[in-house]
Amino acid sequence: MADEELASLKERLVGWLRDQVRKARAEGIVVGMSGGIDSSLVAVLAKEALGDKVLGLIMPCHSDALDIEDAQAVAERFSLKVERVDLSGIYDQLVKLFPDDAVIPRSNIKPRLRMISLYYFANLLNYLVVGTGNLSELKVGYFTKYGDGGVDILPLGGLYKTQVRKLATHVGVPENIIGKPPSAGLWPGQTDEDELGISYDELDDVLAALDRGDVKELPRERVEWVKNSMVASAHKRQPPAIFQP
Repeated sequence: MADEELASLKERLVGWLRDQVRKARAEGIVVGMSGGIDSSLVAVLAKEALGDKVLGLIMPCHSDALDIEDAQAVAERFSLKVERVDLSGIYDQLVKLFPDDAVIPRSNIKPRLRMISLYYFANLLNYLVVGTGNLSELKVGYFTKYGDGGVDILPLGGLYKTQVRKLATHVGVPENIIGKPPSAGLWPGQTDEDELGISYDELDDVLAALDRGDVKELPRERVEWVKNSMVASAHKRQPPAIFQP
C-alpha cells in the first residue's frame, strides 16, 4: 500500500472509531494492550480518535516481561492513560479448581479473564471494549471465544495481518514491536505462527486467493487447511444458534 493509501485508511479508521462511540452513546474506549502489533496499532488509532477518552489496560498473566515493557513503552510514546491489572494470582487460584492440566483449556482462561477485566472498566466508565483481532485471525478462528473475541467493535477486523503491519509502520508503532514474532502469550515461548502451523504471509496469500476464487497457483494442502479452518470456526463468528420451536 502506498503512503497516501495508508494515510486514507488511517483517517477512515479514526473516523469510524469516533462514529462507533457516538452511536453507542459511550464516553470512550478501553483496549487491552499486550505489547503486540495489533493492540499497539488499535491503541494509537483510538488515541487519535478520542484523545484522553481512551484507557489502555495492561493485564499480565504470567506474561513475558518484555511484552509488558513494550505495552508500557507504547503508552508512554503516545501519551495513553493505562491501568495495570495483574491476573496471575487469580489465574493460579482458578486453575486449582479444575481437574486437568490440559494446555489449551487452561491457556484459554487467560484471555477470558482479560475480557472480564476489560468489561469491568468499560462498565465503570461507559466505554466500549475495542478488540484487536485482524481479518486473518478472524477468518480461520484464531481467537478465544468469549476471550479476545468478546468485544464491542473490531477496527482491524477488515484488515489482513500484512496490512496491519504496513499501517502500524505508518502510524509510528515502534519497529521492535512490529518485527517481533506475534504471540498471544498463552504459554512461555508460544507464537501465533507456530500454533497456526502457517505464517501470516502464507495465510494472507491463501485468503486473498480464496476471495478472488483463484487458488490454482498455491499449495493444495495449504488451501485445504485454510478452508477447513474457516468451516470449523464458523460458530465463532456467529451469534449462538437458537432453536426455533
